[in-house]
Amino acid sequence: MGSPIVKRYLIALDKYKWVGFATVIVGLGVSGVMAMQPTESPTYKAVGELGFVSAPINFSPLTPKANPEETSLNKFWSVRVIEEVAKKVNINPRRIQGAKIDPKKKQVSYQDTNREKAVATVQAIMEEMIEESRLRNSAGLRSLIEEVEKRMPQALKELQEAEQEFEELKKQQGAQLLNSRANALPAAIVRSEQQQRELQLRLEGVNAQINSIQGRLGLDADQAYVAQALAADPLIGQLRAQLFQVEAELERLLLDYREQYPPVQELRRQKQIIEQQLEQRAGEVLGGNGVAAPLQEVDRIRVDSSLDPARQQLASTLIGLETQQEELQRLLETSRRTERELRQEYLTIPNFELELDRLAKDFQFKKAVYDQMRDTLAKAELAEAEIISNLTVTGAAYANDVEVAEKNMALMLAVGGLGGIVVGAGLIFVLGMLSGKFYSWEEIKGALQGKDVPLLGVLPEVMVYDLAGEEMPLLLDRDSPYLESYEKLRVSVRRLGRKKPAKVLVLTSPGKNEGKSFSAYNMAIASARAGKRTLLIEGDLRSPSRVHSLGLEPDPYSAAEPLRYYGNLSDCIRLVPGVENLYVIPSPGPIRRPAAILESSEMQRLFAEVRHRFDLVVVDTPALSASNDAITLEPLADGIILVARPDYTVSGMLAEAIEQLTGSDEEEEESSKYDPRLLGAIINSADIPLAIEPELQQLGLPYQGNDSALESQEEDALPKIGSGVGR
Repeated sequence: MGSPIVKRYLIALDKYKWVGFATVIVGLGVSGVMAMQPTESPTYKAVGELGFVSAPINFSPLTPKANPEETSLNKFWSVRVIEEVAKKVNINPRRIQGAKIDPKKKQVSYQDTNREKAVATVQAIMEEMIEESRLRNSAGLRSLIEEVEKRMPQALKELQEAEQEFEELKKQQGAQLLNSRANALPAAIVRSEQQQRELQLRLEGVNAQINSIQGRLGLDADQAYVAQALAADPLIGQLRAQLFQVEAELERLLLDYREQYPPVQELRRQKQIIEQQLEQRAGEVLGGNGVAAPLQEVDRIRVDSSLDPARQQLASTLIGLETQQEELQRLLETSRRTERELRQEYLTIPNFELELDRLAKDFQFKKAVYDQMRDTLAKAELAEAEIISNLTVTGAAYANDVEVAEKNMALMLAVGGLGGIVVGAGLIFVLGMLSGKFYSWEEIKGALQGKDVPLLGVLPEVMVYDLAGEEMPLLLDRDSPYLESYEKLRVSVRRLGRKKPAKVLVLTSPGKNEGKSFSAYNMAIASARAGKRTLLIEGDLRSPSRVHSLGLEPDPYSAAEPLRYYGNLSDCIRLVPGVENLYVIPSPGPIRRPAAILESSEMQRLFAEVRHRFDLVVVDTPALSASNDAITLEPLADGIILVARPDYTVSGMLAEAIEQLTGSDEEEEESSKYDPRLLGAIINSADIPLAIEPELQQLGLPYQGNDSALESQEEDALPKIGSGVGR
């Protein structure tokens, strides 16, 4: 038996052989396409030589000396050189980067399919490297020239500003004008103070007259203006007279009559109308410009409009004095502001001679700076013109002839095919490793040992006669050699009990198509053949019953009342014909809510009774990936047995199922949490050779291995033969 890795690879090769075949075809196709491509143009290598020269005699004191240490061509291979060469020869700069610089031989080389372009590129590279050397030698001078040119405009601007300021000061009338101005300012300040005193005296006299008139009149200026305006209006006088007459007539009538008397009411209405007219007219008079002022009370209007001619004259005088007061105040404020300005001007008169001397010195200094910058710029430009490059062309660019080799199609096809085989083999190996499935029963055994899960048995791949219909390919033949493997499994299971043998077993699998139903049925058959009173319970209530494989038909009415069905043992337990000591409880499924049935008291009583009636009870349940029905029934049994199958069991699902059934360390600390008991695992459909295979081949009987036994739980049609693939 080969190594597990070799066996896994052979299984993956059989499964993914189309990948290898496709890879070989692709390799042959690629090599064929490459072989059919026309022969590429020859690549010409152009080469040119450069040399170093000694520094010439320089006349300018600013000319830098040549650097004797720069004797490597690599120092002149820069980004600027690459970009300039690319522009000259019209080639992508990335291709120019492929040029080779040999510092030892002092050579420049470049390859291209066009001889002329290769030579032109090398020639352009040498020219730009020579220019790069010259630019590096003049880098210091160039920086000096750029700095001077950058600062000269500002220096010239400052010089022009200093000259303009100096000339403007000289154009003034001189010290005599400033001195006369300085002598005139104190007199102007004195006159301003004199004017302020006069205005203040006049203002005090006006204020005294205003206070006197306000005391005699009893009104301020605003009130006097209102009273004068109302008293001077003839319409208001007429309305006042009418109002007086109405009030007099009203008082006369009220002496003899009440308010309800019609003439009294009419007079009241006339009085109200006259008062409204009086208020409206007063608003128009006081508003001015045709805009009515806010209405005043009638009593106040009558009082304000009752000024006699003498009081009207006083009111007019008061208004004139208030106007004169405001004018004097404005003149006084203007005189004070003028005095402040004169004093400020007097304090800020500069010394003309000192200012003129300062401006002259500033102008001379800035002129000297500007002249020095111009002299430095001229010397630097002369020195830059004397600088030459350290490099020179010692060998012009040239390119030799190139011989073109023809393609060998047979060799290229052979290499492509061999490469396709190698790549295909690698892809098959990677796909086999990434699939996540166990390809051999040895791998499953190693995984179980790594998880400390007991291996109860390794069941061989079953080959049976071809069956018709939808019957499960069970080992109903009394002389079947495969029953020996299930008999060994039964004995191993009986040893699992702690104090007494395990009687009630729940069989499940991590995923679908792993043979749990096939193993449960055949394990029950093997136990019955051994003389043990055995009961098979179809615990998968999510799928239809499959007892037709045992020659039975399920109760068609069991799905209507499943609790009643499980509550009556005499109705649900059926004897299997043809297999002595074997009984079965068919599933009433499919049922919409199987969890409620599995957790019912009827199901608990059923398990309690069958434990005492039978020597072995095998419960077939759905896969753990589909539901938790197996974990729900485990407390009623003695433990759970996992069924795994090569080429179907996924390593991740097997590890998850084991962890789910064994629990973690943290879960063990919780005393109130119940962990299902995992009794062990069964490896189904292992490639263990038996002696019957040659015998069946000699007889010419049709058989089929369990690799094609049963498909998934959702499919209605079942294959005719096989082992181990159940629901």
